[in-house]
Amino acid sequence: MKHRIKVDAWEQRTRTPLLLLAACFALAYAVPVLVPDAPAWIHAACRAVEWSVWAAFAGDYVARLVLTPGKWAFVRRHPLDLLAVALPLIQPLRLLRLVSTLLLLGRRARNAPQITLTVYVAGSVVGLLMFGSLAVLQVERDAPDGNIRTIGDAVWWSFTTMTTVGYGDLAPTTGLGRLLAVGLMLSGIALLGVVTANIAAWFISRFERDNAEEMRQTALLESLTREVAALRAEMAEMAEMADQARTSRPAAPEVPGPSSPSRT
Repeated sequence: MKHRIKVDAWEQRTRTPLLLLAACFALAYAVPVLVPDAPAWIHAACRAVEWSVWAAFAGDYVARLVLTPGKWAFVRRHPLDLLAVALPLIQPLRLLRLVSTLLLLGRRARNAPQITLTVYVAGSVVGLLMFGSLAVLQVERDAPDGNIRTIGDAVWWSFTTMTTVGYGDLAPTTGLGRLLAVGLMLSGIALLGVVTANIAAWFISRFERDNAEEMRQTALLESLTREVAALRAEMAEMAEMADQARTSRPAAPEVPGPSSPSRT
């Protein structure tokens, strides 16, 4: 119990800083892709930011591992976190830090499950759409037979891929691009299932609340009905006892009045 409190305290303190670092990572990842002709110092600064964010996530993982008593159980419960900090910063494996960030957001906000899940899913969709677009653009832009040349094409392709529509007008031609497509398809199917389950859970919980309120009111009415019936029975019994008391009371004897004097 004490270890769990320490882990919760650590996660509470590091939640906001890690989310800010994740935003910095997103910016550092996007700039070289969107502006490939940027000066060399900008590319170097972006790489330094990426390494710094990776180091921060690695330190967070190690700290939580040290604070948790069951080390192997912790490793088994957080496989994606381990992949995000263990794999080197190569394309596109560094995108796993996005997965780690989304898991961080979803794991550390537990107070309102349905609201949290909705925000989590929305953030996941936006994050995967953005990073998927950047990754496929970086991979396919210089491919000889590629047709994804601009960020607009990449966003459209990512959107149709995540929703599993697949119009076929844009498609990756490289092996790495197709691997990204598979990841986006699986992610889109998973997120769609989460959204459907969340909506169903909301309706079920609403019906359960309405049913519980109706049952509570029914039980209250039944209780009031029983109390009224008991009061009526008690009043009838009291009235019957009063009648019996009146009928069983003996009649009072007549007292003769004073005789009037006779006249002579």
